[in-house]
Amino acid sequence: MIHLASPLARKTSLALAASAFVGLAFVTPAQAQEQVVNLYSARHYPTDEALYADFTKATGIKVNRVDADDAGILARLKAEGTASPADVILLVDAARLWRGDIDGLFKPVKSKTLETAIPEKLRARATDEGTTWFGFSTRARVVVYDKARVNKGDVDTYEELADPKNKGLLCTRSGSHPYNLSLFSAVTEHLGPAKTEQWMKGLVANMARAPQGGDTDQIKGVASGECGVALTNTYYLARIMRSSAPADKAIADKIGVVFPNQQSWGTHVNIAGAAVAKNAKNTANAVKFMEYLATPAAQNHFANGNNEWPAVASVKIDNPALNAMTGGSFKADTVPVSVLGSNQVKVQQMLDRVGYK
Repeated sequence: MIHLASPLARKTSLALAASAFVGLAFVTPAQAQEQVVNLYSARHYPTDEALYADFTKATGIKVNRVDADDAGILARLKAEGTASPADVILLVDAARLWRGDIDGLFKPVKSKTLETAIPEKLRARATDEGTTWFGFSTRARVVVYDKARVNKGDVDTYEELADPKNKGLLCTRSGSHPYNLSLFSAVTEHLGPAKTEQWMKGLVANMARAPQGGDTDQIKGVASGECGVALTNTYYLARIMRSSAPADKAIADKIGVVFPNQQSWGTHVNIAGAAVAKNAKNTANAVKFMEYLATPAAQNHFANGNNEWPAVASVKIDNPALNAMTGGSFKADTVPVSVLGSNQVKVQQMLDRVGYK
């Protein structure tokens, strides 16, 4: 027997259908076809806005960006799980990229473009499934010193920063900051854990003040006379050197810069790099975005927009501050950045034992 719906049921059915149709009307054809890539970025540099705009102009893919620090991004990815909207992860430290990889937060990708452009030492180790992350720019961790108080030859190696001759002169940011953790991890590769811990004790003994602030604060501390020598990433120093502000010009005039260990293993270099998120919903667009970061246009943007060196060796730059620092070139440490994260637990334990805050 066939039962005919009552008039009330028919009215209810029609109302629900109309409601559903109205809801669908808000999704326009343009919105349905819009191409996007959702980016979680630890790069807090205003100049990167042009980088993203150029990518959209070239591909038609809109970049939706969420900003946070490296640790915050990794924590957010874990919390969001499979519901995460993230497609690309941009981080500014090799050890953080290593941590994200170890925690299974990245998706391996295969891209001949990236494998050809990015040197093996600046990316994760490849597996049969692909490569999980790639470095797109580099920055060196250098020494700045007070030209009026310190001889360049007394601070031209990382080891000398712990020498008693520099007692009361050293300033750094927190030893547990990723930039220092990665440097100390590299030193551990060269000296071994026992000698590295002794070196850290020497660093603590030579402090002019308790570790504090960021890299720019260390540079200013040297210029003011509070510090005699400090560690900084090169792009912080380059910003000051390229500034037209009188206060920055005064700072630049008072300090010298050393690329340490040019006669031994070379100066420590870290990276900013990217990975495709494990639960990316727009994987193809994510790979296109990363391939774009390896193009000459994007690589030159890293160099001139944020004073970093390109990861792609064939890209030549004309950044006056970077060229003035190096004279055109310098010897970089050859330790693959992919191994820096593996030393971080033991490095943090050493820092705790020697009282390096």
